[in-house]
Amino acid sequence: MTERSPSTIPDLSAAEMARLIRTGELSAREAVQSHFDQIDLINPAINAIIMQDREGAFEAAARADEMTASGGELPPLHGVPMTHKDTNNTKGMRTTQGSVVLKDFVPDEDDVVIARFREAGVISTGKSNVPEFAAGAHTFNDLFGITTNPFDPSLSAGGSSGGVAAALAARIQNLGDGSDIGGSLRIPASFCNVVGLRPSRGRIPMVGRNSWAWLGRTGPMAREVSDIALAMSVLAGPDSRSPLSISEGGEQFTQPLERDIRGLRIGWSKDFGLGIPVAPEVIAVLERAMAVFEELGAIVEEAAPDLSDADEVFSTTRAFDFSMLLSDFVTQHRDFVKPELQQNVELGEALTAADLTSAALARTRLERAMATFHERFDVFASPVAQLLPFDATQRFPTSINDVRFDNYLGWLRSVTMISAADVPAISVPAGFSEAGLPVGLQLSMPHGKDFDLLQVAFAFEQSTHFALTKPTMLTSPERRDEGKRFQESATVRGFFDEE
Repeated sequence: MTERSPSTIPDLSAAEMARLIRTGELSAREAVQSHFDQIDLINPAINAIIMQDREGAFEAAARADEMTASGGELPPLHGVPMTHKDTNNTKGMRTTQGSVVLKDFVPDEDDVVIARFREAGVISTGKSNVPEFAAGAHTFNDLFGITTNPFDPSLSAGGSSGGVAAALAARIQNLGDGSDIGGSLRIPASFCNVVGLRPSRGRIPMVGRNSWAWLGRTGPMAREVSDIALAMSVLAGPDSRSPLSISEGGEQFTQPLERDIRGLRIGWSKDFGLGIPVAPEVIAVLERAMAVFEELGAIVEEAAPDLSDADEVFSTTRAFDFSMLLSDFVTQHRDFVKPELQQNVELGEALTAADLTSAALARTRLERAMATFHERFDVFASPVAQLLPFDATQRFPTSINDVRFDNYLGWLRSVTMISAADVPAISVPAGFSEAGLPVGLQLSMPHGKDFDLLQVAFAFEQSTHFALTKPTMLTSPERRDEGKRFQESATVRGFFDEE
């Protein structure tokens, strides 16, 4: 267990930073300066932040300090600096999607998640790195290079929200926006020892070309569950442009997170009931985590929902979504698009009416299986990542426990199946391997129970405080130099060229 100590500015939670700025004990300009100082110190070793607007950020900080001095009502995240995931559109600031084709694209409006963060007082300072069009759970692209892990700068930070997760772990910021189709909030959270929430469908509305798309989500990342709740209090709520919106606002997320979990029924599975390969080091950490829940009075049993339909639901829905959104783009710019993205679109273009019918029926069976499971259990607990952070020069893991994968999603079934199940899920820091690498625990509950899920994660967090463990890079110049050398020389291996 780790005890709390007095915080420097980079260590502050978003809630505490906003409180200090509101009371005048900390100025927004000081917060922004500390944010950029941390980028200067750490970012050359991990390449998490790929664009900065220092002039605009300090101008916004000055306005925030004037608002503080005026004595008027201040928004919940007043003066808190934040970079944004480069797949989320930011008005007036480049949004490249990690694509060389879009290297100069500047949106004329914010995505919903960005607009709501700004309305809540966030100071936008720049963008964080992503894999091209968020396709993949390792963050690299031909435009900005590789983002690596603050706990070991030769390893992956995960993806697609890898830049956000690495920035949080490196104390560059305390809160961030991410997105998640097949684990893009949860995998990097697990790899970087932070928290990532994939909310319920419609909890944070998504407005786009297909207003009925349900698989993808936007959501917050932070170092503390309480900051996730704070973010949800300003991000949740309906949008008339999104027919899938949940009508409730974010008020419930301002309620106390403390909850007695004695008697909570947790079904825990290390292999999802399907023999999915998970590295022994990951299982060892998570078995200790489940013992923590038992010490807190929860009832833990080995059990899993019937997820046998999840692979079909995920693969078909994802292929359809990628084809709808990117088919024309890939056709026009094939020479500048990575092979994984081309594969996704081609799979979508090849779908037949029979495929879509089969997937719709499979989704119905899967939803019924989840409902049956939750008649007996309140929570499903499982691994987030099936392995520890891997070599950052590798495009993606090709095997676990001698089980080989035939595509780049094979190592992600631990998260893609939960995506297909259409339930809210969170990755919470659960401990470390013998080599000191982070491991996350995945918790999920039925659709709509986002706040209950945060309460369960909070109870675990308050009993362990694993997220307080900092990367040695923060205090070790030698470790930072190691990361800089890696960034100067490393390239991602051409897996597809080798096949």
